[in-house]
Amino acid sequence: MSVEVGKQAPDFKLKNQDGKEVSLSDYKGQNIVLYFYPKDMTPGCTTQACDFRDNYSEFKKINTVVLGVSPDPIESHVKFIDKYDLTFPLLADEDHEVAKLYGVWQLKKTFGNEYYGIVRSTFIIDEEGIIQKEYRNIRVKNHVEKTFDYIKEELIK
Repeated sequence: MSVEVGKQAPDFKLKNQDGKEVSLSDYKGQNIVLYFYPKDMTPGCTTQACDFRDNYSEFKKINTVVLGVSPDPIESHVKFIDKYDLTFPLLADEDHEVAKLYGVWQLKKTFGNEYYGIVRSTFIIDEEGIIQKEYRNIRVKNHVEKTFDYIKEELIK
């Protein structure tokens, strides 16, 4: 199964930083920014998480939640949240099942080495659970602003 813009976002259950199971369907009635990132505490991922943190109150004003997903364990998410005072849930996808479901667990190449990992991607899901926009293999710079502007311009009636 692959995800597609205009189709229902696949539901899933993952544990958040508190060890509580979270489902996508828990947020029905709100817009969702579901973003997949490679690793806690790395430069690009930290910048992205802090950009979401710094704009989180604006997302809340437009009925939008932000959910970050990476393969890191809960303990790593707790440290990441504490160190950078992150204000939104981080979900642990240690077995990569959700990343595979969304097509973001892919073969990557760095300095000639091939390995599987997360391709930094963001999905915007509307209040009914329909994927409205996907950004794949994104650059961190200005990404949060683009995401916010899309939701504000396209999903807020």
